[in-house]
Amino acid sequence: MEKKHVLDNDDELLERRTGWDGQHLVNYEGFWFPEMFLPSIRSSRNNFVAKNTDIILATVPKSGTTWLKALTFSVANRGIYAVDQSPLLKSNPHKLVPFIQEYIGDEHDKLLPMENVSDPRILSSHVPFVMLPYSVAKSECKIIYLCRNPLDQFISLHHFFASNKIEKEAVPLGFEESFDMFCQGIIGFGPFWEHMIGYWNAHLENPKKVLFLKYEDLKEDIVLNVKKIAEFMGCPFSEEEVGKGVVEEISKLCSFGNLKNLEVNKNGYVMDGVLKNNTFFRKGEVGDWANYLSSEMAERMKKLMEIKFEGSGLTFKI
Repeated sequence: MEKKHVLDNDDELLERRTGWDGQHLVNYEGFWFPEMFLPSIRSSRNNFVAKNTDIILATVPKSGTTWLKALTFSVANRGIYAVDQSPLLKSNPHKLVPFIQEYIGDEHDKLLPMENVSDPRILSSHVPFVMLPYSVAKSECKIIYLCRNPLDQFISLHHFFASNKIEKEAVPLGFEESFDMFCQGIIGFGPFWEHMIGYWNAHLENPKKVLFLKYEDLKEDIVLNVKKIAEFMGCPFSEEEVGKGVVEEISKLCSFGNLKNLEVNKNGYVMDGVLKNNTFFRKGEVGDWANYLSSEMAERMKKLMEIKFEGSGLTFKI
């Protein structure tokens, strides 16, 4: 995280802003990216070779990424590990389901070896649909997208950045200033509405390629959605598994309360010792935004959502 990335000469012309937590953001092809990640994002876009059996998990940050990783890993490997022997009991989900960009070299645009990743490979990414590796569109691999209502997403992001000060010397912006930038779309991998609409439209165009999920729906009926995920992945639960309660066992194993209370998630770090494991498990509630946002801020966001999602058919339970 501390190493400096050298961008191309043309990149000097790109618009830059300082995010509310002090991270350096750069606007590339209409989206804001943490500048430190842009080289690996572009390298993976060109060099990552997707397999037909790959499962790509795509999310806007703080939309249930950790939960989705735990669920898909458990569904895919249920024939290998019994629930009480799951690697999730000893490893943070981000260690078990890595980001695509982790396998792309920043310095020389060379692929790094994908060791210990068996088929089907389950990989994740925060990038917008149009920024996914070119090979993803050309392959038969599948994409599972999970998003969250922007009100709760903002609150989760704000707490996450406050707990993980990536730019150590930076002075974070105040709550209202941060919210204002979020509403302008100036946030890593944002604007959030463009990110969501991109995957939503891809799902409508090819639902066999892209499964579109909402955090609120998973909270409302996790069993139904775990079955949906398994079927989409090509490994549906058998009648025998359903009868034995395997779906419920996986749902319980991957539940927020269970993962949060595991010792591995109470301590330790991911991303080269920068992000604390315990900060991936704060509340996980729907509607927590009401405890933080003023009525004026909430109305502004609701109006923004109404404008940005108009005509798309995409709605959220808030």
